[in-house]
Amino acid sequence: MRLAYHRPSLSLLFPIFHANPKRSISNFSVSLLPTSPKPQIPLFLRPPTYSSTISELRKWRKWAKTLASSVGSKFSESDNGPDSTLLLRELNWLVEDAVETHHLLSSHGEDDVEVKLRLKLEDLYNLWKQRIEDRRPFQYIVGCEHWRDLVLSVEDGVLIPRPETELIVDLVGDAIRENEELKEGLWADLGTGSGAIAIGIGRILRSCGRVVATDLSPVAVAVASYNIQRYNLQDKIGMKLGSWFEPLKDVEGELAGLVSNPPYIPSEDISGLQAEVGKHEPILALDGGASGMDDLLHLCRGAASMLKPGGFFAFETNGEKQCRILVDYMQSETKGSFRDLEIVSDLAGKQRFVTGFRSR
Repeated sequence: MRLAYHRPSLSLLFPIFHANPKRSISNFSVSLLPTSPKPQIPLFLRPPTYSSTISELRKWRKWAKTLASSVGSKFSESDNGPDSTLLLRELNWLVEDAVETHHLLSSHGEDDVEVKLRLKLEDLYNLWKQRIEDRRPFQYIVGCEHWRDLVLSVEDGVLIPRPETELIVDLVGDAIRENEELKEGLWADLGTGSGAIAIGIGRILRSCGRVVATDLSPVAVAVASYNIQRYNLQDKIGMKLGSWFEPLKDVEGELAGLVSNPPYIPSEDISGLQAEVGKHEPILALDGGASGMDDLLHLCRGAASMLKPGGFFAFETNGEKQCRILVDYMQSETKGSFRDLEIVSDLAGKQRFVTGFRSR
């Protein structure tokens, strides 16, 4: 698994969908436990309460450029990590997020002119050192990831959503267009992480239906709840703490749709992952057991009892081999429970998803 980097302009993002205020989903409202960790605010949303002279900031940027340039292709050759070109691009993004008037850095203004920062200058030094020397993911450095047309809060302990996972939302949209009844029902996103898929589905449903998202991690629940509220979807999407189907026992057999991007990396492959992933992202969201199939098979068994007749499901996998194992399992071990099973490729052409419907 490799972190992909695509960062559109912030000015094009954060379109907020306003949920219908007349439609309340009291049973699935977003509410954090008293002991829930407080999610961090993404860097670009923090108030510019600190300052630095242009001279001091240019000194930091020169140091940061030198550090990034020293990497060359070393990370790329060792574990398919970022090279200097990408790191320098990240540095520019960091400046955009951290400095309120970042354009002054490129001007010929006086060195003693002060600029507003969203964090202390010493924190900029520390964060960039973590990025290069510790290989801490850039998304954790700035506290957000750009995904579809969203900007989602992420932090240590929460899986960073990948571009390939975006297709799950499109698959749900296709299923709803083919059967409008699905739009009125209850959808579930299991192992929601940052809440990315749940939010994507909630925006598709608009004034119809509802979504419930679950996660075993209190940190993920806090971050997903923050993202849900950022997009004013707290009356559309409910958040529950718990493992897979456990928080959903009261809606067994009632789900119109079920989606998940579960852990699917075989245990023995974790140590060989890109350092940004293997060293920093939550093992709980990566390790799928000896074959990588433990959670995928559990989801298949649960889908048979949780989906209502005609309900849709979409699961992300590690690739062709897992897709075929999953389809074979559903055709044999859960024979008669599902119909129209299909393997769907991601945008790179890799067989990535298994979809289908609960038999009527």
